[in-house]
Amino acid sequence: MAEELNYQDDDNKGDSVTSREQLRKAVQSDVEAFLARGGQIQKIDNNVMADPPRKPQSSYGSRPI
Repeated sequence: MAEELNYQDDDNKGDSVTSREQLRKAVQSDVEAFLARGGQIQKIDNNVMADPPRKPQSSYGSRPI
């Protein structure tokens, strides 16, 4: 039995085609302005993390007897 899909859910309010197109245009103009001011866009590999992993800290045996 096929279910009818409802694309007008409450979770998607404001996600209309026109609002997404306006957002795309705004982002595009911001990027163009950034590049016009001499900004550069760098490609970062997918496996690069902002915070490097830290050594695990243990509190085992740290309390006095």
